[in-house]
Amino acid sequence: MGLNDNTPTRRTFLSVSAAATAAATVLPAAAAAAPSLSASAELDGAELAGGGVGDLGGPGRPITPQRPDAQLRSLLRDIDPARVEATVRRLAAFGTRHTLSTQDDPVRGIGAARDWIFAQLSAYAAESGGRMTVEVQSYLQPVASRIPVPTVISNIVATVHGQTSPDRVYVITGHYDSRVTDVMNATGDAPGADDDASGVAVVLELARVMATRPSAATIVLAAVAGEEQGLYGSAYLAQQLKANGADVQGMVSNDIVGSPIGDDGVRHDRLVRMFAEGVPTAETAAEAATRRSIGGENDSVSRQLARYALATAQNEHTGMNIRLVYRRDRYLRGSDHISFLNLGYPGCRFTEPREDFAHQHQDVRVENGVQYGDLPEFCDFRYIARVAKVNAALFWSLAQAPGTPKAVKIDTSALTNKSTLRWTRGSEPDLVGYEIVWRESSAPDWTHVVEVGDVTTATIDLSKDNVQFGVRAVDQAGRRSPAAAPTPA
Repeated sequence: MGLNDNTPTRRTFLSVSAAATAAATVLPAAAAAAPSLSASAELDGAELAGGGVGDLGGPGRPITPQRPDAQLRSLLRDIDPARVEATVRRLAAFGTRHTLSTQDDPVRGIGAARDWIFAQLSAYAAESGGRMTVEVQSYLQPVASRIPVPTVISNIVATVHGQTSPDRVYVITGHYDSRVTDVMNATGDAPGADDDASGVAVVLELARVMATRPSAATIVLAAVAGEEQGLYGSAYLAQQLKANGADVQGMVSNDIVGSPIGDDGVRHDRLVRMFAEGVPTAETAAEAATRRSIGGENDSVSRQLARYALATAQNEHTGMNIRLVYRRDRYLRGSDHISFLNLGYPGCRFTEPREDFAHQHQDVRVENGVQYGDLPEFCDFRYIARVAKVNAALFWSLAQAPGTPKAVKIDTSALTNKSTLRWTRGSEPDLVGYEIVWRESSAPDWTHVVEVGDVTTATIDLSKDNVQFGVRAVDQAGRRSPAAAPTPA
């Protein structure tokens, strides 16, 4: 299940736009181009029932995934497993990248890794025609948990600047620090191939292929430090974005994406896990009360981001399936998306399908004939490249589509079996309309879509007491935004 593809024609939205000044509209459920309706038109569920609906009945037609366009397919083809391998092996060759390791040795330690990553990203930026810039974002971390002395922590941040919606931001990270069994051991060999040179390789390869392509919105690609000591680098990155007023509409951490083989030896070559929280980490008491009253625990902004990933990044062009896990992260573990969740941003985590803990957070050694340690030989570079394609499909689709609708409300001023939704119109120059999506409250993903045109209010003859609603934006090319769930008004 996923979001809708390009089936509705531009003609549909342009015809409806003629009535866009009106207060409310409902469109019929036909999959073909619909005739324009006056803003006061209403069609009930019985009239709509024959118009392409699924087994549930009700308005609209079944939803389908959003297919990659020619531009995205070209980008996906350019992702190179050989370059991914070179990045993982080079990072592992620095010996250790522990956050507390040396920062001024040119061949070993986190400082050498920092400088190499910056050089790679700077080379890509030089070929971007000014589209991409790179900075080393550093700060002095005071003494804190797992930080025994004041320590400089540096993120390397590449920014693909948006051409038409530069204030709308999407963030992709991997962490370049590493560790062994003792999290405070800053000198022992900690190659960190899977955890997390694999995630950094995703970031670097995406920076390479995105640098030369114009993007509508801004994409931030960051190799962050301090993750193993306590998410310090990503927390600073998120705080800087917040302080600058960035409209971060989606973030994903790529952490341990290096191998499809778990500790049972079984391969899952075409599967990646995506962790997505339900109850928001940053939820206020008032927001919690609203969520409890409407049953919104499965409609957080992070869950909407995860649903959008299914719709855009699970197809033959990425070669991957996504297993959604409806929790913030794994037991006893946490990654850099949590830094963004703490500030109320949508955030998820990609990680391999089944882990082998002999090759994570382990001293490099042979014990009872078993090789321990996070070594490149236990990574699958073609698998990492496919994870990079999943990221590329998700974030390129996000950045080229309209932004997620804002201020989405559902009218609760009167008892009625109809549902009226309102939202604020986006500012994208190629925006042509909106769609209402809905599903049974027990369904994991959106199942139906109703086209409502270029309006900011729509009334659906379907009871809000029975289903969950969302609103998404559509552009001239038929690209959809993630859905935004309404709050009562």
